[in-house]
Amino acid sequence: MPSQTNNLQRRRSRLVPIAAAMSVLMLAAGCSATKRGSIGTHASATSQPYAAPGSAQARRAVSSWGAQYERNRQDKTATVGYANALRQNGQITQSMAVLRSAVIAHPKDREIASAYGKILAMNGKFGEALNVLQRAQSPQMPDWKLMSAEAAVHDQMGNHERARALYNQALKIQPNDPSLLNNLGLSHLLSNQLPEAEYTLRKASALPGADSRVRQNLALVLGVQGKFSEAEQVARAELDPRQAEANIAYLRQMLSNNG
Repeated sequence: MPSQTNNLQRRRSRLVPIAAAMSVLMLAAGCSATKRGSIGTHASATSQPYAAPGSAQARRAVSSWGAQYERNRQDKTATVGYANALRQNGQITQSMAVLRSAVIAHPKDREIASAYGKILAMNGKFGEALNVLQRAQSPQMPDWKLMSAEAAVHDQMGNHERARALYNQALKIQPNDPSLLNNLGLSHLLSNQLPEAEYTLRKASALPGADSRVRQNLALVLGVQGKFSEAEQVARAELDPRQAEANIAYLRQMLSNNG
C-alpha cells in the first residue's frame, strides 16, 4: 500500500499544471478588485492597470496612447505604452506590429526588445523571442530585466532549470528585487518544488515594492499545499473578500477532485 507521502507527491504532481493555470485565473479574476499594486513582470513608466479586453477602460487606453504614438512614433514611452494598451485590449497582432517596427528602428533599445520578446513568447513564438532578447543583451553589461524576460520564456518552454539559473544571475545584479523573486518562486512551482516556491514568494512579498501579484501568487502556493486558512488570509488582504473566498473555494474543489 503506497505511503501517505507518496500519495501526496502524486497528488501534487497532478495539481501543479492546474495550479499554474490557476495563477493566471486568480490574477485575471482579482485584478479588477485588487486593492493595490499592479499586474506585470516589471513596473515602468508605461505600466497600466489591468483593463478587461473590449472594456471602455481598455479602449480609452488604446485611444490615448495611440494619439501619443501618432504624434511621435520615435517616442519610446509612447511606443511601449501603445503596444501594452493594444495587448490589454486583445489586439495582439497590432501590438506585435508596433513593437516589431520599434525594434527595427531601435535595434539596441533593451526596453523595446524586452517588450517585443515577451509578446512573442505570449504567442508561442519562443525561438524568435529568445533571439530578440539575446541579441539585445550585452555580455559585458548584462541587463537584469532582459535576463528575467529570457528566463520567463524558458519557463514557458518547460526549461525550468535554465530559467532559474537566469533568475539567479539577474538577482546578483539586482539583489532582492521582488519581481525577480516572484518569477523565481513561480518557476519553483512549475517544477513542483512547493516548499522552495513558498519560501521565495514569502521573501518577495515581505520586500518593499512587492505588488499585489506577488502576494496573490503566495496565496496560490499556500493553497496548493493545503494551507487554506493562511492562503485566504493573504488573499483577503489583496482582493475583495468575496473574490478571495471564491478563489480559495475553487482551489479546494480542484484539490478534492485531484485527490
